[in-house]
Amino acid sequence: MKTYVLKREQSIPISIDQAWDFFSSPLNLARITPNDMRFVVTSDYTETTKMYAGMIITYKISPLPGIKMNWMTEITHVNDKKYFVDEQRFGPYALWHHQHHLKEINGGVHMTDLLHYAIPYGAIGRLANTVFVKGKLEQIFDYRTRAIEDLFGKYKY
Repeated sequence: MKTYVLKREQSIPISIDQAWDFFSSPLNLARITPNDMRFVVTSDYTETTKMYAGMIITYKISPLPGIKMNWMTEITHVNDKKYFVDEQRFGPYALWHHQHHLKEINGGVHMTDLLHYAIPYGAIGRLANTVFVKGKLEQIFDYRTRAIEDLFGKYKY
């Protein structure tokens, strides 16, 4: 099984407390996911729920028109105001390991997303990644960059 890596970095003009407050709330993920994914958190959490190691989060997504999927991730590691990791427990990937790192910088926070993922089905999965999955993930993370800028402004170096 081939493993792929997607890494994205972004600086945000907010405090580490504001960044952690936003990104550690499972419900805020829907705010930075493209609308065409029809992404809905189905876990029974509220706006004030904060993630913790062992937390299970369930979602419904629609990666393609007419295709609906259930997805479950577990927050496996949390280091307050530094990083957290989510791993797929049930869903479309053979492997999904997503690290979210936050680092305080002058005038804001530097955020790094590091995603390791694999597609099931051998050669068919590798072809699917080349034709569709890689581009779709890049599109989602590009959207997140813009959505975060819309919410918090553009970082001035």
